[in-house]
Amino acid sequence: MAMPTIKHIRAFTVRGGGADYHDQSRDHWIDDHIATPMAKYPEYRQSRQSFGINVLGTLVVEIEASDGNVGFAVTTAGEIGAFIVEKHLARFVEGRCVAEIEKIWDQMYFATQFYGRKGVVLNTISGVDLALWDLLAKIRGEPVHALLGGPVRDELTFYATTARPDLAKQMGFVGGKMPLQHGPAEGEAGLRKNVEKLAAMRARVGDEFWLMFDCWMALDLNYATRLAHACAPYGLKWIEECLSPDDYWGYAELRRNVPRGMLVTTGEHEATRWGFRLLLEMGCCDIIQPDVNWCGGMTELVKISALADAHGALVVPHGSSVYSYHFVATRTNSPFAEFLMMAPQADRIVPMFSPLLLDEPVPIEGRMKVSLLDKPGFGVRLNPACALHRPYPR
Repeated sequence: MAMPTIKHIRAFTVRGGGADYHDQSRDHWIDDHIATPMAKYPEYRQSRQSFGINVLGTLVVEIEASDGNVGFAVTTAGEIGAFIVEKHLARFVEGRCVAEIEKIWDQMYFATQFYGRKGVVLNTISGVDLALWDLLAKIRGEPVHALLGGPVRDELTFYATTARPDLAKQMGFVGGKMPLQHGPAEGEAGLRKNVEKLAAMRARVGDEFWLMFDCWMALDLNYATRLAHACAPYGLKWIEECLSPDDYWGYAELRRNVPRGMLVTTGEHEATRWGFRLLLEMGCCDIIQPDVNWCGGMTELVKISALADAHGALVVPHGSSVYSYHFVATRTNSPFAEFLMMAPQADRIVPMFSPLLLDEPVPIEGRMKVSLLDKPGFGVRLNPACALHRPYPR
């Protein structure tokens, strides 16, 4: 069949009413005294929102083809991303054949390289790229995982990122990744509290259940090394994103220094094949964790995964719900997936992008049949009850 062309690309923001998926309230576990790079300042220690984690808001990218099909995706680039889409990236998208995803990505990346390369620009490019994959799959009447080569497994296995791994175990997850609460600025007392929290949780969940710490870029090499060794008696499976994303040398040293059998993981805030090439070639980690909404989209994640496979590293994407699920289903070096517990008290399973997306599947007993992902595209719809605003219409 003749492939349609791209007629329009539109960029929207969404805020308020619970629709912004990066806007957790102050009584949410994910915003309750979590160690961060800003925790060295006492006034920004209790809440990530205090230093502005929610300032960007949600970006929705919508791409309409000449045959009437519409693809879309969401990410965290907010109004800045909407400006970049409408004022810069649209020229590389509109009028093109829908199937020219590789060429469109290449032009978007190199045209923004003088002010981009990572961060909000790559978040924006990721949103456009995922919307293109959604559109192409809908035109072909297939799920995105079919375009990626098809499933290599019948079901996905999940660990939970949560403040309550004990509840996650009851829900059937294979492990629980806890937020580290105390960083270097809180001294020896804080380090002891971190270890005590792990020890108490290990006593609750038993020896076979995975336990991990998410350190969210908050530590230095010395503290991370000491923490890893202090946690070893309690079976910490991995220690995640301890250092600044730019400290490749520190990660390589940390991986050499952690107790034998403990894994070092990172990559949530890394972007593009070039950033992950450094992590892999320098031996920085055992598992890379690209976020497909931030690292450059599906087009780039496929290349990142191939690099990881050649280096014997696993790829376990950060969060991202359906955008990750379709990918993980198709890769042998992605043996399990992350599920972020979005309920404020981490006591029930709710879709990550609720209420913005409809038809978003969730794990049942820590598993998800790949057949649940068989709808065309990414298989989700925008909720018409969530008001979208187009700040830069053309």
